[in-house]
Amino acid sequence: YCVEFQLMAITPSCLHSHHFHTHWTRYLREGHTVCVECQHPALSSRSQHCSGDGTGSKKNQLLHWQAVGNPRCQGTWRRIRQLDTCSCPSVHSFLFI
Repeated sequence: YCVEFQLMAITPSCLHSHHFHTHWTRYLREGHTVCVECQHPALSSRSQHCSGDGTGSKKNQLLHWQAVGNPRCQGTWRRIRQLDTCSCPSVHSFLFI
């Protein structure tokens, strides 16, 4: 499954990434919607959810995220909806880890 989130806040470190493997963080913008896929091995066999997917969060609750490879790139997002059939676009798509 996938979860759509709206990016609410992003640290400046995301926009100033100098490492090649983290250049993607430069394209994150507050207000954008991102799609995050939950798949193995991040999918818990016990709960059938990925940690951090926002299941059980209140409607406008802000949830925290952190980018892999650049621990100073982090922020908050708000869960919009869960999609049982993933159709994430090729841009602004991520994986839970």
